[in-house]
Amino acid sequence: LPSFHFASVDDNKSNWKFVDEAQLAKLPPGSDEQQAAIVSIQQEDPYNWGYDPVLWGVPKGSYASNPDGPSRIIEYRQMVQALNRIGLRVVMDVVYNHLDSSGPFGVSSVLDKIVPGYYLRRNVNGQIENSAAMNNTASEHFMVDRLIVDDLLNWAINYKVDGFRFDLMGHIMKSTMIRAKSAIRSLTRDVHGVDGSKIYLYGEGWDFGEVAQNKRGINASQINMSGTGIGSFNDRIRDSVNGGNPFGNPLQQGFSTGLFLEIGLAGNLKDYVLRTHTGEAKKGSDIYTFDGSPVGYTSSPVETINYVSAHDNETLFDIVSIKTPIGLSIDEKCRINHLASSMIALSQGIPFFHAGDEILRSKSLDRDSYNSGDWFNKLDFTYETNNWGVGLPPRDKNEENWHLIKPRLENPSFRPLKNHILSVFDNFVDILKIRYSSPLFRLSTASDIEQRVRFHNTGPSMVPGVIVMSIKDAQNEKCKMAQLDKNFSYVVTIFNVCPHEVSIEIHDLASLGLELHPIQVNSSDALVRQSAYEASKGRFTVPRRTTAVFVQPRC
Repeated sequence: LPSFHFASVDDNKSNWKFVDEAQLAKLPPGSDEQQAAIVSIQQEDPYNWGYDPVLWGVPKGSYASNPDGPSRIIEYRQMVQALNRIGLRVVMDVVYNHLDSSGPFGVSSVLDKIVPGYYLRRNVNGQIENSAAMNNTASEHFMVDRLIVDDLLNWAINYKVDGFRFDLMGHIMKSTMIRAKSAIRSLTRDVHGVDGSKIYLYGEGWDFGEVAQNKRGINASQINMSGTGIGSFNDRIRDSVNGGNPFGNPLQQGFSTGLFLEIGLAGNLKDYVLRTHTGEAKKGSDIYTFDGSPVGYTSSPVETINYVSAHDNETLFDIVSIKTPIGLSIDEKCRINHLASSMIALSQGIPFFHAGDEILRSKSLDRDSYNSGDWFNKLDFTYETNNWGVGLPPRDKNEENWHLIKPRLENPSFRPLKNHILSVFDNFVDILKIRYSSPLFRLSTASDIEQRVRFHNTGPSMVPGVIVMSIKDAQNEKCKMAQLDKNFSYVVTIFNVCPHEVSIEIHDLASLGLELHPIQVNSSDALVRQSAYEASKGRFTVPRRTTAVFVQPRC
């Protein structure tokens, strides 16, 4: 989320207002009183995502000990330095597509006062375009383009930020993004104190509004960014795992909750060939979404950000809770939650996880919590609760679904206990360790993926609800394929979303020395430990709603 200077939170802490959380905690889980209390102070509390930019290049004062003077600058630098020292990289959320205000009189209007009309994008009637929220900027104008690039360099050089996530990147011109990447890549540790080659750029490549279909120039949309090495959020894998899309029926299911799609697991490559249910071979770019866009659109796995949940829309736990049958047990919902996370963790490309996915985080089904306060956005790192059932989410964005939300919040069987949270956390850590254990899960080129990754349960005879994905490494020094993994020569991942155990024979994978991954052999999940492989028949047995990883150790 943004940490530059934005308008929606007062930098003066003495002006902040708070709710009485102790009183809210006494209210029923399906009550509308909690949201009413939050809404009554939401313009004066200290919480907002901050997508209302005022000064792009200035740290936000409300996050500093003192908003006046140099504190915000010094403390931001100290924060980045401290996080780097413990092994964490810092990615900054940048919002160059719009501004909070315009005109000569707005307190938070800045650029429009400097050169009135120049920095903003207008329609044929002379009105300011607002498709990005408000006051859309015009990166097709030379000095807007330059300001964006200069600002990125400021954060990279002076604050040592390690990466940038572009809000509504599709509203920025592709040429601006390419210039930004080139300028950042030119930074060197000797001259600038920064290795620009290590700084990663990615963003939301959504194609809509006045820039859609290149109407204002070639924009930085998903399709257009192929070949740039700049990442974009992959809504294809999100929707195929979760079901539907954020704007459709919330009950529509996806692969982890009913249906499926595979191309995202292969880096969303446009030239990757897979076999459809009819047995037909098709490239990723020849398979289409509901709106006619190609599913596969990348030229490299570095260009896809694979995810199932983010700050926008419901949390993963909430998605599972709304889409699965009301009578499904919390234990089974936890398994589905982990299945979805494992599909992201073990896919080719850049995995992205929303904070709290690993601990069943809930916002009580709030689909847009940008201004819902700490009450609905809380993260409980004691693992005692996951914030489910803290009241109906705010009326403005959620009322049309209150009839679905209320009975679920009021149903005690939906609320996980600490042991559920810890179980999902343990499984999440295991799956990250598995990804880290082999470079085969992190292939860096399209050719490597096309050469090594295969899907086996495909075509007319496929077993529904099961994905079998293998990744092959060089078996010995004579193999033409380069050896990437010193420990494993073969990895087979099986996603079983069925509510029952599945045994499946894959003849292409018979007579191998496969065994369950050592991390899963020692897993706290008793079900995954039951996964088995019978070499003579190439038979894999995987328990219900389980991701099992088999490896062939090198001799």
